[in-house]
Amino acid sequence: MKYVCDVCGWEYDEEQGYPEGGIAPGTKWEDVPEDFLCPLCMVGKDEFSEA
Repeated sequence: MKYVCDVCGWEYDEEQGYPEGGIAPGTKWEDVPEDFLCPLCMVGKDEFSEA
């Protein structure tokens, strides 16, 4: 599953994770920490939508 930032369009792909931010490949969106911020525009998880 993929999730896209509604503000800037950055995409989180569960298969790839976000290793640069400490989120391992295969990490489900619901398991991403609640304090996660978009690496491009710094908004929270509530600003992401399923792609």
